[in-house]
Amino acid sequence: MKHWIKRLVFLVLILPMAMCQAQSDKYKAGVHYEVLPQAVRTANPNKIEVNEVFSYTCGHCYNFEALLHPWSKTLADDVDFQQTPAIWQPALEPYARAYYSAKVLKVLDKVHMPIFEAIHVQRQQVRTKTDLAAIFVAQGVDKAKFDQAYNSFGMTSMVNQASSRVRGYRVRGTPEIIVNGKYRVSTRDAGGFEGMLSVANFLIEKERSAK
Repeated sequence: MKHWIKRLVFLVLILPMAMCQAQSDKYKAGVHYEVLPQAVRTANPNKIEVNEVFSYTCGHCYNFEALLHPWSKTLADDVDFQQTPAIWQPALEPYARAYYSAKVLKVLDKVHMPIFEAIHVQRQQVRTKTDLAAIFVAQGVDKAKFDQAYNSFGMTSMVNQASSRVRGYRVRGTPEIIVNGKYRVSTRDAGGFEGMLSVANFLIEKERSAK
């Protein structure tokens, strides 16, 4: 009888450890995600940051939104969801300015998808400030306010910070997800869009456990 009790106690103690080990073995650094050689500072050190690097001109980013947006709404209060527009070349700067203008004006929910749709669904030529302003105005945003935000000194600073952040992330393509400034998740390594979100969930929990 004592023998069985000892075995039962052993199983009760070892099972949670085995489950934790199985969870930690689910995804591997260098296989399913990359560990950045140097951590990049996050916007809020008190939270676990999840930052999607995207581009409005990227068709994969447009398709990813259908999964990313609802997933982002399920994140716990200790997670800070952010997005950073990629600026590989000067031609992409207007899109970054449009994104941050939308954030400054608190109209991101109104114009984010319309910008994507204008480019990838309606096949419009959206390349300049004028093109982007037309989308904002169509969504009820005052053009004068858009112009003020788009051309502000603070906007230049945000764009420069975004460019620096993407370099620090060592992003190789879009979309990619950076978790807490430490881990980079790509579709290629994670096995697609759903895989990216699954790996991101794993890394969020990893950071949460570390705290």
